[in-house]
Amino acid sequence: MCSEMPIDCGHHKFEEPKRAVLCPADVKKWEQSSAYQDILGFITSMNVAVKGKKTSAPCITSSLTTSLLKMLDTISQWVGDIPPIDQPQRYGNKAFRDFYSRFKEQGERIMREALPEEFHPAVAEIAVYLQESFGNSTRIDYGTGHELSFIMFLCCLFKIGALKQEDSAAVVTQIFNRYLSLCRKLQTTYKMEPAGSQGVWSLDDYQFIPFIWGSSQLQMNPKISPEMFCNEKTVNDNADDYMFLSCIKFILSVSCIFKDYVLNLETRHPHTRSLTQAFPKNELVCQHLKRERGDIITIQCINEGLYRNNQ
Repeated sequence: MCSEMPIDCGHHKFEEPKRAVLCPADVKKWEQSSAYQDILGFITSMNVAVKGKKTSAPCITSSLTTSLLKMLDTISQWVGDIPPIDQPQRYGNKAFRDFYSRFKEQGERIMREALPEEFHPAVAEIAVYLQESFGNSTRIDYGTGHELSFIMFLCCLFKIGALKQEDSAAVVTQIFNRYLSLCRKLQTTYKMEPAGSQGVWSLDDYQFIPFIWGSSQLQMNPKISPEMFCNEKTVNDNADDYMFLSCIKFILSVSCIFKDYVLNLETRHPHTRSLTQAFPKNELVCQHLKRERGDIITIQCINEGLYRNNQ
């Protein structure tokens, strides 16, 4: 993906994406599209870029990476500016709708501030993916479909040449990791419901991609063996260095029953267990995640009504 010639923003006609995958009948067209292959290629490329690398490890940090981090920090500040309201419902705090309205009003502006001027023609198209990355304002929920929108936003930045191949590690360990922190802040501040009644693939109620890239970080790790991710001390000591473990730490922090859940994870959720058992073996990870990548991109586009252009 990163080796392709970037889109010329000065001559390309950008269009605001529309919901195009609304039912199972649309999925076949989606799977045959170049956009589908771009997303698979992007996820794979980023997976390779962080293989065996800690989240805290030094990496190339371009000026655009710094600007995108600043943009995410601005959005995070909006959460602080708009506190939850008192309401009888325990979940789905309606103050999230005020946050979402502010993003709709100011999202394109802060994106233009983050991107060099030569890429501004693309903002009208890619801003939609960023807007859809933080949850649904009607249901006040968040799920892996929203996460996928952020993945598409990042992929678009590569497609137009704003992000380059040398930015790949920072895209995962800095930009995506900062996005993950922001989403956790949204989930806890506004008590957002998971966009799915039983979580997704028995991994996490909200996220999926950090388990893929996080497992790549842990490949061939000499100090953390697969069974150790169920150990709370291991999780706490290493969460800042490995995205996979940061996900476990977050779930532990928001669920008082999750300690028992983790201790019994092998019997309750063998799918999660098998994922962690696979990560030291590169060839097994590739096979396992290839199947999962196909599942996530296909299933979400039905559930969330994926935004895309006709490509």
